Amino acid sequence: MMFNRPRPLDVMSRLRRVDEVQADGDGDGPIALLRSLIALGLRHKISLLVCTIAGLVIAGLYAHSLPPTYNSTATLLLEPRQSAASGQEFGSQQNLDLNRADSELQTIKSERLLSAVFESLNLKDSPELGQQHSGLIATIINDARSYLPSTFAAPESGKGGRPPADTTLELADDAERAAFSNFARRLDARRVGQSFVIEIGYSSSDPTLPARVANAAVSGYIFQAVGFKEQIAKAGTEALQGRLDSLATQVEAARDAMHNGTLPSIPTPDADVRIIGAALAPLAPSAPRKSLITALGGLLGLLGGFGLIAINLALDRRVHNARDLSRDTGIVCLGSIPDTPGVDVVPWRIGDAQQQRFVAAIHDLRTSIEIACTSLRNDKSITIAFVAWTPDVGVSTVSSGLAQLISRSGRRVTIFQATEANDRATLDGIQAFPFASLADAAFAGLQPDAISFDEVGGVAVLPIHSKDANANLFADFRSPKVKQILDAARLRGDVLLDLPPLHGSMDALALANYADAVLVVARAEQTTVEEVADAVQLLRRAGANVVGVVINRARS
Repeated sequence: MMFNRPRPLDVMSRLRRVDEVQADGDGDGPIALLRSLIALGLRHKISLLVCTIAGLVIAGLYAHSLPPTYNSTATLLLEPRQSAASGQEFGSQQNLDLNRADSELQTIKSERLLSAVFESLNLKDSPELGQQHSGLIATIINDARSYLPSTFAAPESGKGGRPPADTTLELADDAERAAFSNFARRLDARRVGQSFVIEIGYSSSDPTLPARVANAAVSGYIFQAVGFKEQIAKAGTEALQGRLDSLATQVEAARDAMHNGTLPSIPTPDADVRIIGAALAPLAPSAPRKSLITALGGLLGLLGGFGLIAINLALDRRVHNARDLSRDTGIVCLGSIPDTPGVDVVPWRIGDAQQQRFVAAIHDLRTSIEIACTSLRNDKSITIAFVAWTPDVGVSTVSSGLAQLISRSGRRVTIFQATEANDRATLDGIQAFPFASLADAAFAGLQPDAISFDEVGGVAVLPIHSKDANANLFADFRSPKVKQILDAARLRGDVLLDLPPLHGSMDALALANYADAVLVVARAEQTTVEEVADAVQLLRRAGANVVGVVINRARS
């Protein structure tokens, strides 16, 4: 009894009602994104762990390779300015304002004050303030210049290759300027908010130097302020000798403190500032923050791992599991056969765990096919075709396993097999009959009763292709004779078609039209999503009824 093959939309409607209103899933939104990230992290936990550990190790090595940096800060408070022109001990006062605070801050940052502190502490020979080593790019450029021919080299400035005498002085001046530039960059002066408090800080790899420099900067500022008032007092016509002696004492104390890197030993009321915090030698380095750098490195490693995984997923189009394949192609995955080395047949008695996994997967595949093809059965028999886009996918493994399982349940099954030489599973024992293949029967125009099937483990087997190349080239698989052979086999029970690969041959398309249901076989970690989609599209254009996909050698 023949039946009308339904269209692809009708088949899909049996698997999922397209006329029903589907419930809105939570596939979008932050919760779905978080779930996807967690699932992605669990799936690639080894790669993420390796990237995180690599980030921690690299950041830890980098943090421990950095020299320690010590920082010390001195604090002073601006006070109302006192006039030194008056003959009294304390003259009239001038109120403070924000403009004066900004002006005094710029005075502290001025080159005059900083150079005085730099020279008084004799920091021009400090190793850390010397010219920094050239970077990688500068080193490469210098090395390249050293290999240039002499014609491109800079001309010698003196006889015998010796530089002139003033070159040494110029180099010394450059080194001193570089040292002063590094010194000024390390010293920081800033106001505390909008107050009249100024903080002077200095950072160095020497734990004793920051306090000396900060205190010397404060003393230098006091020295300049008191020295200016001393000059005004000397120029005044009404200056008293006591006033001059007081200013001279304060100037001498500020000068000595600046040279020693300390604070003045006596009060300096004429400096118009009051020291509220002396710079102390730091007990521990303030930089680098090794724990923070290491934690940041681990975080960057984790994020980098996620980025690499995302890029790999975007570029890797191979089939990995049923869920991703269904999401990318919209095709139902009816089964997933695990990768069980050494197990490719259904035994009569289950012996080990590998055999149990393989047989359980074949059993689940059979159940899925029965559910998907319930309405396609005709007189309790059905024709199912298995096909792949490329060879070495394992179509024979899936079709043979299903045929053996059906036979074990007591039902008659016939398999037409296009076994590839590099397939892992085959049905051995096929003998040479006068017409030992479907191609031979089609080429010779034989009747179904003239064909002899081989019995292998209770399964009737007939190869699709012939050993004769001429028979394979001239056989017409769309002829009525082929249909009569398949219908005769179907009358005896279920029929399985183990079709040749679609890529490079049209025989699979010709035979797929005789099947009630066609399943595309994809090999995990080898077949791409595009190959599955192309196979489904090609089969459906040819009129085949594709009901789903089967993944072979899937990893658990």
